[in-house]
Amino acid sequence: MEEKWVVSAKRADFAEIGKKFQIDPVIARIIRNRDVIGDEAVREYLYGDLTSLHDPLLLKGCREAAEILSEKIRQKKRIRIIGDYDIDGVNATYILLKGLRRAGAEVDCEIPDRMKDGFGVNSSLIALAIEEGIDTVITCDNGISALEPVRFAKENHMTVIVTDHHEPSYQTEEDASGEGPEGTARRYILPEADVIVDPKQPGCPYPEKGICGAVVAWKVMMALYALCGIPEKEAMVFLPYAAFATVGDVMDLKGENRIIVRHGLKALSSTDNTGLKALISLCGLEGQALTAYHIGFVLGPCINASGRLETARHALALLLAENMREALPLAQKLKDLNDARKKMTADGVEEACRLIEGSDLKQDRVLVVYLKDCHESVAGIIAGRLRERYYRPVFVVTKGENCAKGSARSIEGYSMFDEMVKVQDVFLKFGGHPMAAGFSLEEEKIGEMRRRLNLNCTLDDAELTPKVVIDVPMPVSYVTEGLIRQLSVLEPFGKGNEKPLFAQKDLRVLSARILGKNRNTVKMTVCDSTGCEMEAMYYGEADRFLDEMAERYGVQEKQRLLAGMTGRVTLSMVYYPQINSYMGRNTLQAVIKNYRFG
Repeated sequence: MEEKWVVSAKRADFAEIGKKFQIDPVIARIIRNRDVIGDEAVREYLYGDLTSLHDPLLLKGCREAAEILSEKIRQKKRIRIIGDYDIDGVNATYILLKGLRRAGAEVDCEIPDRMKDGFGVNSSLIALAIEEGIDTVITCDNGISALEPVRFAKENHMTVIVTDHHEPSYQTEEDASGEGPEGTARRYILPEADVIVDPKQPGCPYPEKGICGAVVAWKVMMALYALCGIPEKEAMVFLPYAAFATVGDVMDLKGENRIIVRHGLKALSSTDNTGLKALISLCGLEGQALTAYHIGFVLGPCINASGRLETARHALALLLAENMREALPLAQKLKDLNDARKKMTADGVEEACRLIEGSDLKQDRVLVVYLKDCHESVAGIIAGRLRERYYRPVFVVTKGENCAKGSARSIEGYSMFDEMVKVQDVFLKFGGHPMAAGFSLEEEKIGEMRRRLNLNCTLDDAELTPKVVIDVPMPVSYVTEGLIRQLSVLEPFGKGNEKPLFAQKDLRVLSARILGKNRNTVKMTVCDSTGCEMEAMYYGEADRFLDEMAERYGVQEKQRLLAGMTGRVTLSMVYYPQINSYMGRNTLQAVIKNYRFG
């Protein structure tokens, strides 16, 4: 796929910043590229601690929610948590359940079944709560769009507290003032709950709008603990779960989120949660310092697989496990489910690519792919893979029991949620973020959905060309072990705080070989014009990498390199430097993220 390489050109006095904070000017430049501006912001980015977290009471409705819960506990009323089946929902449910029990509540929980119930609270769950004599329902990671279920609960004299972090539903109206976008204004439609705690609701002054549902739940528990006279430090036991959810739900690692994840990862690495210890051990991470990568790509998918393929109750039970005899079988089940999910995902991606390449779908700017036989739980992952391959907004639709269901993943410049609002009459139900969404619709409307989304799409060719943003054009000769070690101050890496990328043009390739039983690694030695050599690793389809080399330079040149003989191959690369430690010896190497031959 064609790529546009651009160098981030944000300006600042990098030498002065480096001197003031005792960091390499390269590190100062990377921090500026993350839009961290001013001494106070840089200091928080580098050294921010838990005292920098925002006051929970800044969340609109947080104080009222805590007061209602405190009164319900005093009255010994029955409380039910209704959570969600993903990483965020499971951790949010855990936080509320443990927190409310600590405060003395009579509380239980329900987690919707992905296949039977769909996303979030629904009227059947409310009916069950009424039947079982529940007085108060508190949602987490859902509820902001649950208009009918909340209305049903209120009609039956229940108390309802919504805690969520998703966008509220809205309608656009003509804006007489002219202040709205393109002459329109948003009229938000909120559920008729007793109180709503959601940073994205209108009028909420909370500074960080991008917190996850588990963090919202944690803040409510902080406020409740304060009312109940429970020491503040006890609420900090929920920090690792808030961090886990923040990474797993792909929140931007900026500001408060960055602090939560940085300190939460340290707590996770030494967790005393029996279930998490069992999962960490089974995944081969015992004794390691956990990173955001481990949450996002190793542990988190196991938690998610529970709700995708069976029930998220397995994942919640793991977090609540009190001994290893109970925890190990649960952890093994989640790992096995995730392995099955990987196979289903690979098959779904292969089928989707076959459909796209064999039809006029490939011409669309918004991809709507109907995978009739695909398990609906992996639709979102498949959509993400297709987005990476085609760099288009992607909607993957599957055949549900009573209607079609799907998940969507977007690219920068295309707000998935806003675009779905424009065609909301097509859907039975939808919700989500600018970058991701879920939905259901009648099967016969899939074609109309595809047509109207593409008709409305304003993305141009430039916006549909993936952009590779380079932090610093940096010769490999500048890379030192000390600089690489300094890069650790930028962690944790993730969405909104990506690993920094460096670049150098026209490196000579001195040798190359393929590693791995799946032929998924190319190990090379590259050399710059000064004679400085460095190992370079490319992780991907090794044969395709070498075939591209052969197309540019000929098969003979490829064979020479594989035989260890230097030829005339040159390579420009976007890379991330790291230290490779082997048998007590450290060597510098570049991990190639993007490349061009010649």
